[in-house]
Order: sequence, then structure tokens, then C-alpha cells
Amino acid sequence: MSSAQSIITIVDYGIGNRGSIVNMLKRIGAPCRVSGDPQEVASAEALIVPGVGAFDAGMANLNERGLTEAIRSAAIERRTPVLGICLGMQLLAEGSEEGVLPGLSLVRGHAKRFQQPAQDTPIKIPHMSWAQLEIVRPNRLFDDGEQRFYFVHSYHVACDDARDVIGLADHGGRFVAAFEQGNVLGVQFHPEKSHRYGMRLLKNFAERVCVPA
Repeated sequence: MSSAQSIITIVDYGIGNRGSIVNMLKRIGAPCRVSGDPQEVASAEALIVPGVGAFDAGMANLNERGLTEAIRSAAIERRTPVLGICLGMQLLAEGSEEGVLPGLSLVRGHAKRFQQPAQDTPIKIPHMSWAQLEIVRPNRLFDDGEQRFYFVHSYHVACDDARDVIGLADHGGRFVAAFEQGNVLGVQFHPEKSHRYGMRLLKNFAERVCVPA
């Protein structure tokens, strides 16, 4: 990997599987650090927003630590590459049915809870399994070929603009599994738990998206 590769800052806001993400980034040779300092986050070269748990708890932690405006400033003013993972993807949207707090509003859309199919076999909620992705348009995260990832979630982002959607998966119906809107990207699955598929995705994020200006 080039010595000019951007350093990826993993946002520490008390929620998320930071250690596993760091370990996978190190395995692919991507320079990274973990930080909960608003100034460091605002000035970062690239950001990953991880997350596990409830939407309002995640936003409350970001707000209390001064990280909401730090992430927004980096993404909007400096066009810093941002990748949201699982809950982190949902936090990039405008809000969620799960809570009442506004999200980071970097992508137009809201997180919605899975609904039971009207006629088909009931689905398990939360969705906890490996699932195949359908890639719906050219993008920087996914290569050609099979794309399988591990999911653990009860909510998923419904994008207002279909052009933001890059990957779909199925659980009682198709849902948005990945989006890319300029420098803001999100994946509903856990690449750090998805073995070689997740490693390839993070490598693509590091090498294709996190390119120094």
C-alpha cells in the first residue's frame, strides 16, 4: 500500500466494535487510529463510524461528546470520506423509527424497523445471519463476484434517493444494505465479522475512497 495512504480514524463514542475493525485494518495494512477527540475527528483524513445498539443511545453519545458537529464538519466542509457500519450507517441518515433524536443527516433517509411479511413465512427480528448482496450500480466498495456479509440488525435505512443505493439484501423483502453518496458511505452489515469479503471491502475503502487530495 502506498505510503501516501490516508490514516483512517475510527470514531470512539462508546458504542461499537472498534477493536475488531482496528485488527482488520491492520491486517490489510491500512493505517488507522481510534479517537473520541472532536478536534481529531473534525480534522481526520478519513472516518469510520462503527456502532452496535440503539439509535438514540448512539446519537446521545455523539452529541454529549461533541462528535456530531465534528463528523458533520469533516464530511460536509472538508469532504472527508466517511464509512458508517451497522448502527453507524443508520446514524448517517436523518433519523430512525427506533428513536426521536435527529441523525447526522449526511444522507437523506430514515432507518425503519423490519416488518413481518403479510403472507409469507414470518421472519426473525433481529436479522442475524449471512446474506448475499445484490450490487445495483457501479461503486468503490465492491468488486465483481460474490458478495456475502454478516448482519445483526432490526432496522435498516430507507434512502430517499434510490441513486444513493449501491447494494441490496433480502430479509422478508429487499432492503438497503449499502449506500454511497459522494464521500459518505454506509454498510448495514459488519465487514469486521465477514472474513475475506469484509476484508476486501475495507481494503477497497482504504485504497479507493480514502485517497489523499
